Amino acid sequence: MTIHDTGTREEWRKAYEELRTQEKELTRRSDELARQRRTMPWVPVTKDYRFDTNNGEKTLAQLFDGRSQLIIRHFMHGPKTPEGCPGCTFETDNLVGAVPHLAHRDVTFILASRSPLPTLNAYKQRFGWDIDWVSLGDNGFNEDFFEIMRTSAANRPAGNMLDVMELMALSCFALGDDGVVYHTYSTYDRGTDGLNATWQLLDRAPLGRGDTYDNWPRKRDEY
Repeated sequence: MTIHDTGTREEWRKAYEELRTQEKELTRRSDELARQRRTMPWVPVTKDYRFDTNNGEKTLAQLFDGRSQLIIRHFMHGPKTPEGCPGCTFETDNLVGAVPHLAHRDVTFILASRSPLPTLNAYKQRFGWDIDWVSLGDNGFNEDFFEIMRTSAANRPAGNMLDVMELMALSCFALGDDGVVYHTYSTYDRGTDGLNATWQLLDRAPLGRGDTYDNWPRKRDEY
């Protein structure tokens, strides 16, 4: 382990109090950002998307499964990532435990990818995930909800462009009393960072996240 500055308990306490003040401010700022997310305008989804599920073909409204809120985790598993994205796999390991808790707060949480359903089922079984995973196929869902990401990608340096067809992202929806589905929020890439408990734990470990990510993280059965 890297040699680090040492000190007395009193010095640690002083540094901790200074850090704690900043952490509290970050918490308050995070609460305010969460409030702002909730006040964003809801946009009606007018396109008739169809998804392949283990219970047959479903519309976007049917994916809510009787609840009023839906979170879809866009998982990179498709023609350009046929083996499944290691980063998406790493994050999903951290998310599946939340599924039953979210369900009891009126939120359905699912994965969605472009690969065929049998391929996704086999991948899910490989890692023992208890979560619904639907196939987008070529229904246009990713393209439509990554439109803002296309704009962001256009401003990136050459050679670092986003592939909006397969991207680590998250989209949220609400089901109105009138049966209309509304798009409420989306984020991608580092925007999903705070959802991953492993990253948050590493941020509190002595050496943090580290400086290199060669061959890490891997799929957990490949370590």
